[in-house]
Amino acid sequence: MKTHTGGELMIIGGAEDKQGERVILKKVIEITGGSGARLVVLTTATEEPEAIGSEYMNIFSRLGVEKLEILDIHTREEAENENFCRSIEKADGVFFTGGDQLRITSILGGTRVYAAMHHAYRKGTVFIGTSAGASAMSNTMIVDGNDNGPARKCTLKMAPGLGLLNDAIIDQHFDQRGRIGRLLCGVAENPHMLGIGIDEDTAVHVLPDNRFEVLGSNAVTVIDGQSIRSSNVSELRPDEILAITGITLHILPAGYGFDMSGREVLRLH
Repeated sequence: MKTHTGGELMIIGGAEDKQGERVILKKVIEITGGSGARLVVLTTATEEPEAIGSEYMNIFSRLGVEKLEILDIHTREEAENENFCRSIEKADGVFFTGGDQLRITSILGGTRVYAAMHHAYRKGTVFIGTSAGASAMSNTMIVDGNDNGPARKCTLKMAPGLGLLNDAIIDQHFDQRGRIGRLLCGVAENPHMLGIGIDEDTAVHVLPDNRFEVLGSNAVTVIDGQSIRSSNVSELRPDEILAITGITLHILPAGYGFDMSGREVLRLH
């Protein structure tokens, strides 16, 4: 299973702790190179870039980051700006905020900034995404679907993501918004992909060897569709309750990890 082809990823389920122990954000700083690393925060996903950018500027500054830049890229014209490209290519880490994941891909996709991101990633730049920024990390992303309801056919809206993590579907705010039904639908429609549902204040730290470690206060749900024996997924009788048998599901808190190539749970601590 080829999951990604570059450096490390930190994929956060949203609502990460910003006031207490800040385990996830401290780990972001550690893996990007410490206080002297160059960190770029990209606010494309949000319609409130000044407020969100200022919030993360304050958070990372308090955590000791010395070289911090906020990039407000909100049109495709801006995404062709060479100065923005240079900022990304010089960065040790690129952090995508929350908001709307379709804004990220529709504004950046196919632009010079998009090319610069992939070039930087292949060289080893760490990419981090929280909430909508988490969903956008994968090759195929969830855009919309039913929360807090049973799994139903033909209710999931998906679109191409940034392509930093292949053969996986990421969902965020997972347990808090009752999103297991929609992730089950996503895996039923794409059985070769792993479904990775990340709770709030929880993250997966993905390494170049296709293994990830779980961090934070809640859990990660991994849905493996390769074991599916049967399902009723089709466009016939839309909105029908999904039937699925033989699926494999893991619930992993901090101290656990997962080998995405071998599809095996790892006990790390």
